[in-house]
Amino acid sequence: MADFRGIFFKRNVSPRSSAPPGQSDSTLLLEVAHCESELALRRLDSSVEGLLDREAEDRLGVYGANTVAQEARVGPLRQLLSYFKNPLNLLLIALAVLSLYLGDREAATIIALMVVISITLTFVQEYRSTNAAERLREMVSTTATVLRKDRRSGVPDEVNRYFNIHLHPHGPQRREVPIAELVPGDVIQLSAGDMIPADVRLLTAKDLFINQSSLTGEALPVEKFFAAETDTTRAPLQLNNVCFMGTNVVSGTATAVIVHTGALTYFGRLAQLVTGEKNLTSFDRGIRQFTWLMIRFIFVMTPLVFLINGFTKGDWMEAFLFAVAVAVGLTPEMLPMIVTVNLGKGALAMSRKKVIVKRLNSIQNFGAMDVLCTDKTGTLTQDKIILEKHVDIYGHENEDVLEYAYLNSYHQSGLKNLLDVAVLEYAGLTERIKAGVQYRKIDEIPFDFQRRRMSVVVEGKGRHLLICKGAVEEVFSCCTHAEVNGSVEALEPSYLGQLLQVTRELNEDGFRVIAIAYKETASRGGAYGLKDESDLVLVGYIAFLDPPKDSAREAIAALHRHGVQVKILTGDNDVVTRKVCHEVGLKVDEILLGSVMETLSDEELAEAAERIVVFAKLSPAQKARVIKALHLRGHVVGFMGDGINDGPALKAADVGISVDTAVDIAKESADIILLEKSLMVLEEGVIEGRKVFGNIVKYIKMGASSNFGNMFSVLGASAWLPFLPMQAIQVLTNNLLYDFSQTAIPTDHVDEEYISQPRRWDIANITRFMLMMGPISSIFDYLTFALMYYVFKANTVAGESMFQTAWFVESLLSQTLIIHIIRTGRIPFLQSRASLPMTLTSLIICSVAVWLPYSPFAHALGFTPLPIHFWPYLVGILAGYLTLAHVVKTWFIRRYGLN
Repeated sequence: MADFRGIFFKRNVSPRSSAPPGQSDSTLLLEVAHCESELALRRLDSSVEGLLDREAEDRLGVYGANTVAQEARVGPLRQLLSYFKNPLNLLLIALAVLSLYLGDREAATIIALMVVISITLTFVQEYRSTNAAERLREMVSTTATVLRKDRRSGVPDEVNRYFNIHLHPHGPQRREVPIAELVPGDVIQLSAGDMIPADVRLLTAKDLFINQSSLTGEALPVEKFFAAETDTTRAPLQLNNVCFMGTNVVSGTATAVIVHTGALTYFGRLAQLVTGEKNLTSFDRGIRQFTWLMIRFIFVMTPLVFLINGFTKGDWMEAFLFAVAVAVGLTPEMLPMIVTVNLGKGALAMSRKKVIVKRLNSIQNFGAMDVLCTDKTGTLTQDKIILEKHVDIYGHENEDVLEYAYLNSYHQSGLKNLLDVAVLEYAGLTERIKAGVQYRKIDEIPFDFQRRRMSVVVEGKGRHLLICKGAVEEVFSCCTHAEVNGSVEALEPSYLGQLLQVTRELNEDGFRVIAIAYKETASRGGAYGLKDESDLVLVGYIAFLDPPKDSAREAIAALHRHGVQVKILTGDNDVVTRKVCHEVGLKVDEILLGSVMETLSDEELAEAAERIVVFAKLSPAQKARVIKALHLRGHVVGFMGDGINDGPALKAADVGISVDTAVDIAKESADIILLEKSLMVLEEGVIEGRKVFGNIVKYIKMGASSNFGNMFSVLGASAWLPFLPMQAIQVLTNNLLYDFSQTAIPTDHVDEEYISQPRRWDIANITRFMLMMGPISSIFDYLTFALMYYVFKANTVAGESMFQTAWFVESLLSQTLIIHIIRTGRIPFLQSRASLPMTLTSLIICSVAVWLPYSPFAHALGFTPLPIHFWPYLVGILAGYLTLAHVVKTWFIRRYGLN
């Protein structure tokens, strides 16, 4: 027997592209687009009947699953362990281990408790948020209709018997195949509502309209054809016979052959760009800068405390344990917890407004944001085509135009496209027009892409009408008359300029214009044909628009009031974009096109981005580049979008916002997902973010200034006193109680003037505040030292316990109360009051501070009861401290601003 194996396997394939994963092989896509269908199939080693099952299996092994990159889900254990990498937690863990090694178990226990509380609260908040985001993931499509066959047509039956192939007598079969199993060369069938599961070359198409706004930003569906592409200058996204993964069929039917799957698709390439690790945002950078500022401070001050006490006291082990305790006291160990609880509270508040916060720190970035860049389609607009105008040939509103359009759309057969649906659902339809159903359909001249028009023939109310609608130029070519004010006049050539001016003005206003014409015909038998589309009467135009969302104008105005600029970054054309911007109240003096932007350097683009409001006809990479240019100018940038073309920009922004029904990759790239259409949530998010940031800064300013002041106090007391100013266990207890007093900060109110403008990290400002306010606390610490040393004679080893107890109480009370000064720019307690939980927490800690010297725990902690006449002195010291702190704080805000 002859060897037929070469015949049977002649279509087995090898990888067509050596491009690295994530790079689209546009060369092959352009090649198959420019050749006829038969040649395209041959180039892809396929046929109109599709692939053999065995061929599909082989190709799946070669090309892999038809999936795109997604962000890997981090497991709970890995997520929990990641929090131990925080520099503050690592420092505390090291100090706890060191304390345990040196035999100070109490200190080790307290330090470990601080770490556990902080990490546990952080983990719980992050894990809840991650689970909520995971529930949002929805697959774009699950299956596709594929032609597959059991045997290769044209292969002799002897070959099939030789390879023991079971023949299928009915040829190729239609199957629903998971999209992950699709391979290059598969032939698929498409119909209205289907998602395009791969990059495909059309083989047949009937009335096919594709919505590719998720890739290009175009508001209206685009027509697709199956004929070979003749324009060699077109970019891949402009090809008329190619459809891309992630787009969807609006109307019509088609068959297509798959060219690229998975990472080689245009969608897949963008997905890989946006699923990598997100860049550090302004919030991340601010927290990191402050953390390392405090760590450097600790590494300088702690050795000084150790050396001074070692040399002056002579007990180096005790000096070392005290230095360790001081290091713990200087560490803002509750910072991760305070930050996370604040962010978690903000996320909870947003969830009540139907907003999912995927990444907690995006809440603060909302507040710091001073520029919001947004896509147009689906974000500012409704992503829904509506009939906006029905006008006569001079642009005046005309009910007859609407009636003719309704009759045409109502009586046409087959799938109705979005424009027909918009006509039928038009809210302005009167009962007279709806009565069009009383007309009886006689015939139809279907739409085709050469004529770009379609006609219906109807009979009713004593009339026999042919009604035609279509592209303006194509309908014009069939008209000899026009209807003006109810009378029919000859359409003179001199009218043409005026007619085109009306349609041009509509186009410039962002409308898609369809011409309507008709003629009365005599009743006759037989079918109507193309020759009947002649001697028509032009009656007018219907104009469609993707309108702005009702909330867009109000939301943009509210953002402006709160110091947030709004800029438009879209892939759509500049004419439509200018119209939408006008509708939502954005003043547009200049529009920068993507083609022009390519000629600008990064510095030139940064300068242009500062002043320009609208960027049109942008590619996905260009959108991200605009955001990076704004970063160069020091802006904190948010981006709102819902398409795969928005993915890189969502990833590059400090806060990425997705809306409504975004594509999967956009949801994964976004930090925040709006689950309802109201854009007013943006303003609420900005305010919530500023509240969160305000409460975090309260802790940071208070902790930094208090710690800095304590350092001066410890250094001076260590050099002056014959004993330690406070025992190690007392320092740790003080720190633990002080941390507890700050846990209610996330519940606190934030003054109106604070949330009126964007707030961002300013380490220089925090450092200035620390250097200014810290020494003030030291002044009153030294007053306490002098009081105990000279008035109460606690200046010997015998008075050590009383001295330490007094400073413990004064230190804890002053640190707890000072937050009420720092928390507001107003007069505390009178013009601005803390929240009830924060007030109660402060009262509890202050009560514990007063109670501890007399409690059953006093001996274990090294405390002694304080004399009764100590307390009036202490009240005076605290009153003086709070008054001076308020005065200095007020001057500081006047000098350096509220931050």
